[in-house]
Order: sequence, then structure tokens, then C-alpha cells
Amino acid sequence: MDFNVKKLASDAGVFFTRAVQFTEEKLGQAEKTELDAHLENLIARADCTKNWTEKIFRQTEILLQPNPIDSTGARIEEFFYEKLDKKIPMRTTNGELLGQYMLDAAKDFGPGTPYGSTLITVGEYQKKLGGAERDFLQTSAINFLTPLRNFLEGDWRTISKEKRLLENRRLDLDVSKARLKKAKLAEAKAAAAPDFQETRPRNYVLSASASAWSRDFADSDSESERKLWSEEVDKAEHELRVAQTEFDRQAEVTRLLLEGISSTHVNHLRCLHEFVEAQATYYAQCHKHMQELQKELRSANGDSIPNAFTGSPSTSAVLAGPSGLSSSSLPGASPPARPPVSSGHSGLEASTLKIEEVQPPATGTRKAKVLYDYDAADTSELSLLADELITVYTVPGMDPDWLIGERGNQKGKVPVTYLELLS
Repeated sequence: MDFNVKKLASDAGVFFTRAVQFTEEKLGQAEKTELDAHLENLIARADCTKNWTEKIFRQTEILLQPNPIDSTGARIEEFFYEKLDKKIPMRTTNGELLGQYMLDAAKDFGPGTPYGSTLITVGEYQKKLGGAERDFLQTSAINFLTPLRNFLEGDWRTISKEKRLLENRRLDLDVSKARLKKAKLAEAKAAAAPDFQETRPRNYVLSASASAWSRDFADSDSESERKLWSEEVDKAEHELRVAQTEFDRQAEVTRLLLEGISSTHVNHLRCLHEFVEAQATYYAQCHKHMQELQKELRSANGDSIPNAFTGSPSTSAVLAGPSGLSSSSLPGASPPARPPVSSGHSGLEASTLKIEEVQPPATGTRKAKVLYDYDAADTSELSLLADELITVYTVPGMDPDWLIGERGNQKGKVPVTYLELLS
């Protein structure tokens, strides 16, 4: 191995002078060459682009692969396949795996049984959902993640390298400026040194030969010192010109690279649109598959198996009896979510309900205690305050999640989950 001691010593010396210059700048003991405002803005913009691109890239990876263990294993697998120049195999998604489990279970339970046949139907649609997810993951990885990764691992590494080189060139330039300044000060000091005859004491008597020898020696020593510092100044000026040229050249190279960030933004914008399109397609496919699955289950089961989610358990619990308490009335419980407004064709739906025309029935009104504060969403609803008492009743065809509430001369719809019915 060729081990160049001189080059190693030279590199160590350059590194040391840069470190000294950097330290003195931080301590305020040395001047620092400032970059022009345009280049500073480009650097700040590039740093901001890198930081947010990295965060978006990492979070998108987490979104597409939530399990960190699976993500790590997938990356290792991709790494080995890339090194072997082989195509990465298709991975089974969680939806596809669930669908396969359901199909295998149906074989054991019997495809002719109600449970087995339903497992087959649901399993097939779960595999369809898994396939849609796999297509979404592949499209997002190609159209969105890959361009972001290429920027972070390619363009940004080049920009970072040139930025570090620019900083080194700046430090070299400032070192050269400081060296020239010191050389000029030393030269001026040597030029201003007093003459030997002027500095000799008046009572100092020398022989003619001794006096001449002393004068010649002092003059020659002063002249050599001035010549030495003059040469040092010339050398420092040459180094400064070289350092300035290298700094200007590196600043131009860095500026051209940083101005390419605008093109990066345009490319990432296009990739972002493609990612959104992939998401929209994926969710539309999932919605379509789920609607088809629901239709098949309804046609297969009919009304023999009621849907537990079509009714309103909270309404039944509240109206069951005077002492019935829902879980929302427990101490420390948070207010329940606002019940949705029915979108059906009932005569009392939100868009057509006229509260002022609703009359309380002759019987069936009850007192209710308000459990939580409630802010009315529109004029058809009644705002509530916790612990107040109101009169409530229902009318035929009304959404079971809502009741008509009265307080004095105020009337409006109120959500049943915010109430505790009293005897």
C-alpha cells in the first residue's frame, strides 16, 4: 500500500487550520466570509426540502407498512433481492391472508352450512380487498416512495457533498485573509522600525570602526526582515487569490445544484398527485367490494339474521324503563359522539322537519336529565346544559337516535345519548 507521509501531513495541517478558523469564528475572534443572500436562501430552501421530504417519506412508509417488524423484514428482503439482481416476489397482504384462512375454515366447517357458505363469500371478498391493497402498495411505492427515496439518496447526497466542499473553501479563504492581514501588519511594523543611530543613547560612544560595523549590521538585519515579510505578503496574496478563485467556483457549482430544487418540487408535486389518485382508486375499489359483499349477504341470509348495527341500542336502553342508565352516564365518561342525521325519506328528516309544527302527544311525554352539554347544529335542534331537566317525547317515523325536547317555550331535537330518562 502506498503510504504518502507528506500528503498525510499536509492534509492534517489543512484540517487543523480549518478547525482553528472555525473555532475562532464561533468564539467571535475571527472574521467570517458571508455568502450572498441568494445563495443563503437557496441553502435554507434545500435544507427545508430535505427535512420535510425525509419526514413525509418515513411516514408514508409507516402508512403503507404499519408493522415495524414486517417493514424491517421487507427492507432486508428487498436489499438481498437487489444485490442478487432478482425480482422481488409478490407479498401476500393481510387481507388476502385473512380471506385464505376463511376459505380454509369453510372447508372444515362444511361449505353447505350457513356459516361455511358465509365464510366462503366473505373470504373471497377479503381476498379481493387484499388484492386491491397490494395494487395500491405497489403503485404508491413506484410512483411516490421511489422518487422521494431517489432524491434523498441521490440528489441530496450530491448537494450535501458540494455544500461541505463550499464550507471548506470558505474556511480556506478566511484563513488566507487572516494570514495576509498578519503578514501586512508584520511588514508595516518592520518598515517602521527606528534607525540604529536614532535609538543609540547620546552618551554612548563607539570607535569609528565599531560604529560603522554596528550600523551596517543593523541596516542589513532590518533590510532582510523587511524583505522577508515582503515575500510573505506576496505569498499570502497569491494564496488568497487562489482561495478566492476556488471559493467562487465552488459557490457557482453549489448554486446551480441548489437551483435544481425547483425541479425537484415539480417532480414531487406530480408524484403526490399520482399517490392521491392511487389512494382514491384503492378506497373506491374497497367501497365497491364491501357494497357487493353486503348485497350478497343480505340476499343469502334474508331477514333470518338481523343486523345488530341497524338498530339503536342506546335508544332501547334509555326507553326500556325509568331506571335504565346507559354507559354514558357513568362518572368520568366523555360525551358520546353526535348521532348522525338520517338521510332517508322520512317525513321528519332534518331537511323537512318543522319543529314549530310538532305537537306533543297526549300521553308519552317524560322528564329527562341532561348528562352533557350539547350545542345545537342548526335551528331544528335544542341546545342543552348538563344536569338540567327537560320534557321529551317522540313522534311516529322519527329517527330513533333523536327525541323532541321542550324547555319552557323552546323546542327542538335532542340526541338520546345525552339524556337520562326519569320516571
